[in-house]
Amino acid sequence: MVDPDAELTIGQLAKRAGVTVTTLHFYEERGLIQSRRTAGNQRRFARHMLRRIAFVRVAQRVGIPLREIGEALARLPVGQAPTQDDWEQLSTSWQADLDLRIKQLVRLRDKLTDCIGCGCLSLERCVLRNRDDKLGATGTGPRRLWIDALP
Repeated sequence: MVDPDAELTIGQLAKRAGVTVTTLHFYEERGLIQSRRTAGNQRRFARHMLRRIAFVRVAQRVGIPLREIGEALARLPVGQAPTQDDWEQLSTSWQADLDLRIKQLVRLRDKLTDCIGCGCLSLERCVLRNRDDKLGATGTGPRRLWIDALP
């Protein structure tokens, strides 16, 4: 038998996690969180789902796609709270990607500030300009702003 104090209703979980019930339904449909059903067909969530929800929200906030978040969470135990080692392995696996994202955001911030803030109204000095698509030979996307990989 499950201890009722060890579980939360969907409303309690939503309130505690700071998300809507609809968001929890969405996360559950995507396999990011799990619940069990009571005899009355009501959802019950283990308290450790709060950690998963927090992880999903933070990861989304830094731009990690839900697909990648789901893949990461799939490596964690489902029926119990993840251990410190589980979380460390997960965070270590994202270290290089997060470093690249940070570097990309810094470059974007610095270059766009120069471009938008310069007031020159000249395409001759603009870092976003690609006269005659000369940079097309080096790859796709905004070549002067894009970071393909960490050195």
